[in-house]
Amino acid sequence: MIFSANKLLLFGATGDLSQRMLLPSLCALASDGLLPDNIDIIGTARSEYTDESFCNFAAEALAKFLPAGRKVDIDGFLSKLRYQDLDASTPEGFDTLAKCAGPIGTQENEGLSIFLSTAPSLFEPTIKGLAANGLATGNVRIGLEKPLGVDLASSCQINDAVASAFSEDRIFRIDHYLGKETVQNLLALRFANIMFEPLWNAAHIDHVQITVAETVGLESRVGYYDGSGALRDMVQNHILQLLALVAMEPPTSFDATAVRDEKVKVLRALRPIQPNETVTGQYRAGAINGEAVPGYDEELGRDSETETFVALKAHIDNWRWKGVPFYMRTGKRLPERTTEIIVKFRDVPFSIFEDRGAKTLPNTLVIGIQPRENIRLSLMAKVPGLDRGGIRLRQVPLDIAMPDAFAGPERRIAYERLLLDLVEGDQTLFVRRDEVEAQWNWIDGIRETWDEANITPKTYTAGSWGPSAAIALAERDGVTWHE
Repeated sequence: MIFSANKLLLFGATGDLSQRMLLPSLCALASDGLLPDNIDIIGTARSEYTDESFCNFAAEALAKFLPAGRKVDIDGFLSKLRYQDLDASTPEGFDTLAKCAGPIGTQENEGLSIFLSTAPSLFEPTIKGLAANGLATGNVRIGLEKPLGVDLASSCQINDAVASAFSEDRIFRIDHYLGKETVQNLLALRFANIMFEPLWNAAHIDHVQITVAETVGLESRVGYYDGSGALRDMVQNHILQLLALVAMEPPTSFDATAVRDEKVKVLRALRPIQPNETVTGQYRAGAINGEAVPGYDEELGRDSETETFVALKAHIDNWRWKGVPFYMRTGKRLPERTTEIIVKFRDVPFSIFEDRGAKTLPNTLVIGIQPRENIRLSLMAKVPGLDRGGIRLRQVPLDIAMPDAFAGPERRIAYERLLLDLVEGDQTLFVRRDEVEAQWNWIDGIRETWDEANITPKTYTAGSWGPSAAIALAERDGVTWHE
C-alpha cells in the first residue's frame, strides 16, 4: 500500500528489544528527519506507565543503548511519544487503545504502522483485538517480530491469524539481518558489478560457507531457547535468508515482489538433508576470552537434548548451483562473535607457474556482516624480488571495510532501515509468507531426519568451534572451515 504512516503503535514497548533497538532506532530516524515531522509514536505493554513516566523510561533506554557518538535530538523525539497500557491477551482495553490512536486517516501521508514485539502466543489475540476495534483496516500495516512459530504448522496458524485481518501487502515479517548494511550490500555486490555475476555459478564456485557464531550462552533466553534450539533460532531465518541472497537469480527489478520471488525459488530448490550432512552439538563448560563459563546443562539446571550448535551441508538443485555444496554452521559459546559468508572460487584450470614451483590458490570472497562489516577478495600476486629458482606467488587481500570506504555516513542500527521501511511501506527487506513456509518446510525435514536417524547433540567445549564431527563434515570433501 502506498502511504507513509504518521502514527506508529509499538506493542512490547517496555521490553528488551524496544529498549535496545526500537527506541534508539526511532530516535535516530526522527533526529535525522527521516520520519514524518508529525509522527505520533504510541507505546503499549502490560506495564502501567503514564505518558510522562514512559518518556522517562525511554530516556533511560536511549542513554544506555544509543551508539556512542551518535548525535540525536532526544528531547524532540520524546515529545513524539505517548503510552497506553494494555494486556493483549484479553479483548478488554483495545477500545481504549483505539481511542488513544485516534482516527487513522485516508490520505497518502496518513496511516498507522503497528509493530508487534510480543510473545508469539499473543499474536492471535492481538490481531483479534485490533480487528474488532478498527485498527486493522484502511491505511494500517503491521510488522511482526520473529519467532513466527516453531514448525510449519504453527507458522501457518500464526500467518492465518494475521491474514484474517491484514492482506499480504500490509504484512511486514521482520528478519533483522536483512536490515544490516553488508547484507544489503550483497545485492549491490552481485548485481551492480559486472565482474561477479558471470562467475557466480557452479562452473566457477567450488563451495560457499555461512557462519553465524556467538560467544554468549543462554543469558535471559532460557525459557525460549530450550524449546527452540540453534536450528529453529538461527538457521530457519537468518542463515536461510543469507543463503537465499547469495544463491538467488538476478531479479527483474529492485522491488519487493521481484526480489522475494527469486528468494523463494532458492528456498524451494533446497535438497532434503541426509543424516550424514548434519551435525548437532551442545556446549559444556569451558572458557571464552579467558573467562570460565558453565556448560549448557549447568546454565539450564537440568539435562536437555536441545542443540546449541548445528552444521549442515546443503545443496540447491537448480542449474546455477548443481553440485556446489553450501556449508552452514551456527552455535553458542564459540570462540568469537562473527557472521560471515565465504565464497570459495575454483582454482585456475591450468597454472603456467607450476613448472616454476609456484602454487596457485583459489580466489576467496569473504563478506563480513558482524561485528566488522567488510568485503575482502583474495587474489594471487607475485612476491616482489629477483628469484633465479622460480617465481613466488602469494595471496593478497583486497579489503573494503565499510566504515573506511564510507567515512561520511554514520553507522546505523539494522532496525533503523526496517522501521523506516515499515513506516513508508517498502516490503523489499521483509519476508513474505511463502518464504517463511518454504524455510519451515525444509527445517521440519531436518528435524524429522534427526528423529529417524536418532541424531542427538554431541558435546563440545565452550570456546571451541563445535564438535569435531563438524570439522569432519567439511574436511571429508577437502574443505576447511574459514576461521
